[in-house]
Amino acid sequence: MNALAFLDYASVFVFALTGALVASRAQLDIVGFVFIACLTAVGGGTVRDVILDRPVFWVDSPSFIVVASIAAFIVFFTAHLLESRHRAIPWIDAFALAVAVPAGVAAAVAVGAVWPVIVIMGVATGCFGGLMRDVVCNEVPLVLKQGELYVTCAFAGAGAAGVLLHLGQPLPIALAGCAFVTLALRIGSIAFGWRLPVYKSRPPRA
Repeated sequence: MNALAFLDYASVFVFALTGALVASRAQLDIVGFVFIACLTAVGGGTVRDVILDRPVFWVDSPSFIVVASIAAFIVFFTAHLLESRHRAIPWIDAFALAVAVPAGVAAAVAVGAVWPVIVIMGVATGCFGGLMRDVVCNEVPLVLKQGELYVTCAFAGAGAAGVLLHLGQPLPIALAGCAFVTLALRIGSIAFGWRLPVYKSRPPRA
């Protein structure tokens, strides 16, 4: 198994867990669990592959859907054991993001994309699955919550990978740096309340 396939499998499994946890909070049936888990797991990678004009990874290898479905079944029978699914979702999602962003970077590098595209593909792979999950489940998208460091984490991680590659570092080092920066910023946002300044409306000038 090459590095890109490993990253895709890892991100699919962990993102599927978050999708299934959201489905459990919505009290869906097992089919709903599988649907939301698969949507979350492959959404970002699908957008990435369509834009890069490469074979969509889960169409090329349907075993990714099997992995996401297994994650959905695991959560369906064990979600009740969690003390708070609401608190667990952001933490699991943070680790999924730290795997998915490097997967997007690796896919863009594999097709010879230039660095702006590499960064955008890292962000798209990390963010679109969770965005689809939250929209379908009628929740405020995590990527758009007020001041939340989410897209920023993906952008910083993918940007770090771009810088490391530009400096001549091998791809594994660049992907490791990408994962570290993404996860560190996301954990800081969750644990310490790191936020970006948000727009505050003011009354119009007289």
